[in-house]
Amino acid sequence: MRMIIGVDVGTSVTKAVAFGRDGVARASAARPSRLDRLPGGRVEQDLEDVLRTVAEVVREVAAALPGPPAALALTGQGDGLWLRDEAGRAVRPPISWLDGRGGGTIARWRADGTLEALYALTGSGLFPGCHAPLLHWLAEHEPESLERAAVAGYCVDAVAQRLTGAITVDASDASLPFLDVTTRTYVPDALERCGLSGHARLLPDPAAPGTVLALDDEGARLTGLPPGLPVVSGPYDLPACAIGSGVRDVGDGLLIVGTTLACQVLTDRAAVDASADPAGMWLCTPDPERWLRAMPAMVGTAALEWVLDLTGTSTTELDALLDGSPPGANGVTALPFLSGAGERAPFVEPAAQGRLDGLTLATTRADTVRAVCEAIAYAARHCLEAAGLSGRLALCGGGVRSAAWTEIFANVIGRPVVIPDEPEVGARGAVAVAWRSLGDPVDASRWRSASRTVEPRSELRGAYEDGYAGYRDRLARALDEWRTSGPAS
Repeated sequence: MRMIIGVDVGTSVTKAVAFGRDGVARASAARPSRLDRLPGGRVEQDLEDVLRTVAEVVREVAAALPGPPAALALTGQGDGLWLRDEAGRAVRPPISWLDGRGGGTIARWRADGTLEALYALTGSGLFPGCHAPLLHWLAEHEPESLERAAVAGYCVDAVAQRLTGAITVDASDASLPFLDVTTRTYVPDALERCGLSGHARLLPDPAAPGTVLALDDEGARLTGLPPGLPVVSGPYDLPACAIGSGVRDVGDGLLIVGTTLACQVLTDRAAVDASADPAGMWLCTPDPERWLRAMPAMVGTAALEWVLDLTGTSTTELDALLDGSPPGANGVTALPFLSGAGERAPFVEPAAQGRLDGLTLATTRADTVRAVCEAIAYAARHCLEAAGLSGRLALCGGGVRSAAWTEIFANVIGRPVVIPDEPEVGARGAVAVAWRSLGDPVDASRWRSASRTVEPRSELRGAYEDGYAGYRDRLARALDEWRTSGPAS
């Protein structure tokens, strides 16, 4: 059986999975990579360390196969800023999408109208960890880094360059923040509005759909695979997960319950509402006539891990904790915005902070954990409503390992959620794109069939509707406070 190895280069873990044309995983491997958290909310990575993890997982999976794979399919984290030279070497440590150093820039751009102007041009809502504020910060504080660079790219194309020698970028990665996603070309006025026209040379043109690269000698040395092996680079992890989860029809959506909440809905029309809150993004997909309306919030399992650590509990106790507190958490409520970079969807606010309210001496650990889990689910519903969900909703990510939390998501969102049986949907989606790029597309309906469905409980509908309304009210009041105080520069 012919197989393709899908490689998903995550923020802290790199995974490789070999899939046949039936969409079934045959072998897998994972390695952690280093995430450097520095003073001032700065978060960086090491490109050589990331490449090490890629090489190790590919070699391990390839060794488990009966012969060489048909291709490598790359996906991984998006946003951030991965500056490289012509040879693909980092000119400075890659800046993670989690980085908060651009918070002051975002606050200034909101005050002077730049956020609204850019949103009207491209439909992109900026946040501190995306290209525009990071390039602007470097232009002010590290201009020499930009002068040494040949390309300002992303994680996936950084890996692809070192494996193939090609300087390229997938249109999904390039979608935010300077691209007209309907034409797949950069908008000069968007760069000018951000004061970055002089650095346009660093942005490679997006690759055409179906582009296939090939391993060069260095890529072959790193992976142990033969030179010339086809390599398909992209889409990045949000669109790849949507494809791998069976998002196929207009109105279908995907909620990824990972470190963050990645909420996205498939659409056949990318139309910017200039009057809307400048948040979220339109993402190109491998189909030029389809886009994903994405609302990737910064809240997620990172907030869960924080409250578990705060209460001295662990993920193995999560279901028991959630079962030990009723819906509404005995009056405890939360705002789960704990990222040092604030929030980016469905609103942009670098000064956003977390809150716990309603605590008394009678509050239990279970109440506190449940309040945070419900708040994350409310945030997911807020994002999905903003993205226009109307069809089937798939759910994936580490959070779905908890049956009780999955039920909370179904109850809060008020619709069935479909859980794919294959957990590594990012690598799976990248492999599906690779088969198509090689001229041998998979049967999408067959790849979509293996799943389970969690239904919402009708008797809890009223309680969660009230809970969601209360969450939105508390959030509105907090936004007024955050936007009055502003973030640290």
